[in-house]
Amino acid sequence: MNSQKQGSGSEHKKVRLISVPFWLGSGRAGTELGPESIIKAGLVRKIRSMDIHLESEHEVDCPIKPFSQGTPSKIKYLPEVMEMSGLVGEQVYRAAINDSFPLILGGDHSVAIGSLAGLTGHYNNLGVIWFDAHGDLNTEETTPSGNLHGMALAVAIGKSNFKLTDIPGAGSLIKKENIVIVGARDLDPGERELIRSEGITVFSMHEIDRMGIETVVKKAIEIAGNGTDGIHLSFDMDCLDPQEAAGVGTPVPGGLNYREAHFALELLSESQRVTSMDIVEVNPLLDYDRRTARLAVELASSLLGKRIL
Repeated sequence: MNSQKQGSGSEHKKVRLISVPFWLGSGRAGTELGPESIIKAGLVRKIRSMDIHLESEHEVDCPIKPFSQGTPSKIKYLPEVMEMSGLVGEQVYRAAINDSFPLILGGDHSVAIGSLAGLTGHYNNLGVIWFDAHGDLNTEETTPSGNLHGMALAVAIGKSNFKLTDIPGAGSLIKKENIVIVGARDLDPGERELIRSEGITVFSMHEIDRMGIETVVKKAIEIAGNGTDGIHLSFDMDCLDPQEAAGVGTPVPGGLNYREAHFALELLSESQRVTSMDIVEVNPLLDYDRRTARLAVELASSLLGKRIL
């Protein structure tokens, strides 16, 4: 891999849609239905209405059941997550080398391990903007649940035993200096310690309230884009307030509201720096009238360039 090319940003006119029906990283069934729910909510129709070429649609044939009961382990379903990540990474890499915008639909947030594996095979120095209520920076030693969706960023920066570079085809680890977490409001003690010790940039809801979403997003772009040749946007729907997006597995009160989320993605689109996106953690079993899935469609559309006028 590593046939890097400077990304042309979010105003792509060619998109590859990659569905990843996976739930084993969260330990709670339902997110495997998220990609289908988002598509049924009108994503394909919306993309085509925006004069964007939908180059292809691909559903990753990832594990949907545990391989075996196996021996008890603190980290749940590691072989299954590694298998999924390799398959996702291959599809994301193919999109990137074809100068398509990879739009990855999860699945739980462990799907982003695969997204990053494929992208680092193409980009030499990738920045990451991570919208999430949680830090996803737990390690094997600090995780309270053993679920890998809460470890994805630690895997990406090499702070866990399981590292991004363990995925076939992955390039280098993500530099902590080019990672920005936005919307955090539920951090475990081990995550707080890691954030402080490593100097990882986090704009919690406190900073968003104090500074405003425009300032936060502009600073996030500056940090994630500093010396990088692409920026990946990883958007966990639980960054939104549950009143906006109830259909997620781990809702936390006090998140982004509707307009803050849209404005954030409009600003990211205008920057023309975002070269890929994943949308994760939509759980239709917890959704009402596909409201969360429809919101995911709207937000993806804002990132891809949809405007009021």
